[in-house]
Amino acid sequence: MRIPVLSLNQKLAALALGLGAVAVVAKPYPGSRVRLDSKELAVLVQREADHLTPGELADWIVQERADYRLLDLRDAKAFGEYHIPSAENVPLAVLTEAPVARAEKIVLYSEGGIHGAQAWVLMKARGFRSVYNLRGGLEGWKDDVLFPLLPEKPVAEEKARLERVASVSRFFGGSPRAGSASPAGAPQPLPAVRVESAPATGLPSLPSGPAGAATPKKGKKKEGC
Repeated sequence: MRIPVLSLNQKLAALALGLGAVAVVAKPYPGSRVRLDSKELAVLVQREADHLTPGELADWIVQERADYRLLDLRDAKAFGEYHIPSAENVPLAVLTEAPVARAEKIVLYSEGGIHGAQAWVLMKARGFRSVYNLRGGLEGWKDDVLFPLLPEKPVAEEKARLERVASVSRFFGGSPRAGSASPAGAPQPLPAVRVESAPATGLPSLPSGPAGAATPKKGKKKEGC
């Protein structure tokens, strides 16, 4: 069953839950301070300045960008069954203990959106400035990147974009669905992905996400499960 992308009200509810989580798990430690501005966080949520779309993340991976860290918040079993290429397994319960520097650019995801939103609040409270939540979580990645639903008869103006969407899907081991396919049908088998480099033919670049257009750094090995 697909977990829907969070609405604004759901995001704000997750923010409230996250604030409670901060009160429970954010423990002071020597030389540190935890600062929490709930109004600022709510504004960021409302503006959706806190998220990265699955398409943008896919483009970063294809470009072999090495200026970010992708953290999978699920448990080790779920991570071992499938994870987005280049992801590191850092379960939500141990996120505050992870060796992550505040200056790093961080992208968070879980199965859907709630845990990612809670983790985002927690990291913001601990002083991380460049932290983003993958929109829709792993379910969004499946729907938008691995198994995108494409129209059977696209208009001419859309053909180039849809061809790229299909190419990206196949690059990550997925397969586009026809426009008549039902999202509620049998679940698609997840691919075992190992991404070493972009295809020889190359894929046209998409506009960079909200984290800025850093120059891609080559040489970072991207691996799936």
